Amino acid sequence: MKLLQYFFGIVIAQIAVFSLVLLNSESLTSENLLRIAIPSLFIALVIAFWFLSIAKHHSKDVLMKAKDNFLSEKEKIHANAERAKARVRKEAQKEIRKETTKAHAKANFKVGASFVGVLGVGALFVMAQMMTAGLLLIATTLGAAGGYYLRSKRAKHLDLTTINVEALESKPKKLEKTS
Repeated sequence: MKLLQYFFGIVIAQIAVFSLVLLNSESLTSENLLRIAIPSLFIALVIAFWFLSIAKHHSKDVLMKAKDNFLSEKEKIHANAERAKARVRKEAQKEIRKETTKAHAKANFKVGASFVGVLGVGALFVMAQMMTAGLLLIATTLGAAGGYYLRSKRAKHLDLTTINVEALESKPKKLEKTS
């Protein structure tokens, strides 16, 4: 498309010079050559500015297209980074949930074993004719086990997806120099 614009300008220049030569063709003296040369120079100057304008507009169009491509690429990179960040956050939350569940299971086993041990000691006290101490130990153990059970049920209803994963995103603080 740009070739046709340049071609049209060249054809106009040639037609103008040809018409000047035809108008002054009776005798080619130095005065007639001057009459042809001066308008031809002005025509060439106008066409040169025209071509310069076409070239500047073309370069601006190319530059704008490159900027648009750059911005779209930048947006894609930003979107991919946000997706990757969300994926890492989700995986970290999943890992935290998994580790929390594992820690709770270990703690529940240890607490259950200690309750069974204390109940066993309470039963031993009852069999050894220390009724008051044995019943007191059994009642206390069952009360503690019930409280622990209720707390664990309540903790299960809490939403574990609200775990904050800011530790993954935090940057180390710069140490201040103390002089």
